[in-house]
Amino acid sequence: MLSFKKPDVEQFFRTYNIHDFSVSDDESQLIFSTNLSGKFNLWAMDLPNVFPYPLTFIDQSSYGIVIDKQGRFVIAGFDKDGDENSQLYAIPPKGGELKPIRVTEGHRHMNPFLSEDGARLYYTSTKDDQTFLKSYCYNLQTEEETVVIEGEAAATYLYDTSPEEKSYLYLKHFANTYTLAYVKRNGEEILLTPETDEHYTVSTAVFVSEDELYLITNYNEDLSYLARFNLITKEFTKVLAKEDEDFSELKYDKDRNAFYIVTSKGVEDLLYRYDLDQHCLTKMEIPASIVEKLHISKTGNLYLLTRSATRPANIFKKSHSESDWISLTNYGVPGVAHEELVEPEVLKYPSFDGLEIEALFFRAKENANNGHVILWPHGGPQAAERKQFRSLFQFLVNRGYSIFAPNFRGSSGYGLKFMKLVEGDWGHGPRLDNVEGLEFLINNGYAERDKLLLMGGSYGGYMALLLHGRHADYFKAVVDIFGPCNLFSFIESVPEHWKPVMNQWVGDPIKDREKLIEYSPITYLKDMVKPMLVIQGAMDPRVIKAESDQIVEALQKNGVKVEYMVFEDEGHGFSKKENEMKVYRAVLEFFDRFI
Repeated sequence: MLSFKKPDVEQFFRTYNIHDFSVSDDESQLIFSTNLSGKFNLWAMDLPNVFPYPLTFIDQSSYGIVIDKQGRFVIAGFDKDGDENSQLYAIPPKGGELKPIRVTEGHRHMNPFLSEDGARLYYTSTKDDQTFLKSYCYNLQTEEETVVIEGEAAATYLYDTSPEEKSYLYLKHFANTYTLAYVKRNGEEILLTPETDEHYTVSTAVFVSEDELYLITNYNEDLSYLARFNLITKEFTKVLAKEDEDFSELKYDKDRNAFYIVTSKGVEDLLYRYDLDQHCLTKMEIPASIVEKLHISKTGNLYLLTRSATRPANIFKKSHSESDWISLTNYGVPGVAHEELVEPEVLKYPSFDGLEIEALFFRAKENANNGHVILWPHGGPQAAERKQFRSLFQFLVNRGYSIFAPNFRGSSGYGLKFMKLVEGDWGHGPRLDNVEGLEFLINNGYAERDKLLLMGGSYGGYMALLLHGRHADYFKAVVDIFGPCNLFSFIESVPEHWKPVMNQWVGDPIKDREKLIEYSPITYLKDMVKPMLVIQGAMDPRVIKAESDQIVEALQKNGVKVEYMVFEDEGHGFSKKENEMKVYRAVLEFFDRFI
């Protein structure tokens, strides 16, 4: 009989992704950003037909897809090889010329949206103020542009206009745990929450009329909830909360006067419909664990961009009159049966100070298990590892490695207090949470002490370096993917609009000098003795190449074996399939040498 080899890296990494999508007003066309050709471009489907066709061939990541309601054009932002400096272009709905609309080299244009008549384009940009930002209204007919919001005191993002475009809704980002929402109305700046000295966030807000908004906030609470604000009376009212659930997204169905609300509960999302007339909350079944984006059509049909631990990003549709979700895309792992993929176990363990930590454990199947466990500290750090698909995880698990991904203190989705625990404490509490997680695994039979490996990206790369420097005895080998090694140089090199938050987020280089030295991995060079693989994108604007250069040069000078991979056409991640496959094949081969 014929026999076949185990799935190779190409099969797992020919798993495609979707960054963003939008649906035309009449639901005749769905446009999405995907790497179906190996590099990201805009593709489309003429609904109800779901066969996709390409619209662009620019081979760059695209975010902020906006379709003109009259169907005349599409606005989309494209960066260059991961530099995150999105430039705004217009294209015909069926593809063709990419017409530059707002292009300023070296700057970033964000959050584009159109007026109802498609005549005016609103967006936020770094072009005139790299620190606090400005937001603009660009008239597509006259080509005249005006500043509608001046950033002040914090990076300021235009979010929406009122239905008649008389008021502007915007967010001021003082920190990931301190974001305020305002409305500019008749020259007045109106704060949408009561005055307080306490930190809290507003994550989103929606106009339901010229005078009233609903918002998601954790003002005066630990978990976020739904609230209402009246612009005439200035009255703030808490409307709806769910125990142990953090509200995260809000979409308004104007024609049916209802909200769709996404909440987070640890490692999974939930979806609800809230009828404003009946004050009735209904939980809805969803076809995946994580909701990335939600769109409501005029007819009340829902479109979801979702992902799960065992299924990559896909777009689903649910008709307003029906209960079942229809898959419009069908991305999976080519040549790998779904039952061969691994659903993670959810573990909980007490940390060094009794704080409960939730974690995911991807256990390799018995017939493939090589007995080794990879510790994966997630990025962010004010993010979380959730039940979302990672080709890297499923590939490594298929090759016999188990993966442990703890949501250490500072992770999102567990309340404001938990999330704030990492601020000013990058290298103590979160580090020990990871160490306690390893001890929990060992003591409960999930791992053997002499069969541990370490890998992380971004903040996870930083944590991999720090754990290597302070707890090298745990690990046989270490992979660092664009992780900061020196907190002083990291603070100085981040994008300008990040810098106002750095003192609260990481620390003050002068006041917190000793602490930042203690928390910088480069302080512990002499203790980094295990084999290392370091991976970096040369275009990375968040953790610049100099961070990886520093640690590689210093370790090589100390005689440590370090392999270094640099990708000239990538940023803070891998947007090109050939690069992604090269990286993760190297990761597998690197780990295989030490088991």
